[in-house]
Amino acid sequence: MRNTAIGATAVLAVLAGLVAAGPAPAAPATAKGTETAKAAETAKAAKAAKAASVRGKGRIAYIESLDHDIRFSIDARQKPFTRPLPEVLPNGLATDAEGVLKFSHTTPDGFRGWAEAKVDCLVTSGRTATLTAVVDKSNVEETGTRLGISVQQGTDGEPDRLGFSWGVVNIDPANLDEEGRPNRLQAGSCMAPAPFTTVTKGGFEVVHAEIRKTPTAAPVR
Repeated sequence: MRNTAIGATAVLAVLAGLVAAGPAPAAPATAKGTETAKAAETAKAAKAAKAASVRGKGRIAYIESLDHDIRFSIDARQKPFTRPLPEVLPNGLATDAEGVLKFSHTTPDGFRGWAEAKVDCLVTSGRTATLTAVVDKSNVEETGTRLGISVQQGTDGEPDRLGFSWGVVNIDPANLDEEGRPNRLQAGSCMAPAPFTTVTKGGFEVVHAEIRKTPTAAPVR
């Protein structure tokens, strides 16, 4: 009987030692630690999210001026909800974008018109992109004018295509001068015609991404 009691006591002592030697319980997470972890997860998710973009440069064949040298250069990428309009769209739009659009138009007599514009909107669908950009510098366009551009990336040997808002479209009868000419061909954000011209030299790459859901807006004060 005594030996059994001693044996049981020894077993309990060993078990007590194992428990004492085991890893200490984890300390409860602090509020600061939880916030840091959430911030890291958000940053990781944002980095992993694919952004829509269109890049490239090319010369086009425009039916109205087939003997003219018309070229476009585009470097645009979507940056959702980065252009807030406090009274209307406090979060901005899912199609907010940044980048640069450049174009030049050289006529047979040697005159070269050109413009540089800052991209403000971009939306994609498969191999097609539509973007707008506001003129920053130009010798033919008025500063502040928004231009609309569409791009379709060709596949299976087909050429890329491009459209622009000041070509054969965007004529508003209510915006004509006394001689019947447009006063200003202004495009709305991300608004452009179908890509109606063919890219004959160079090309463009379109990366598609689905439009994100607008976050809940904070109340405007």
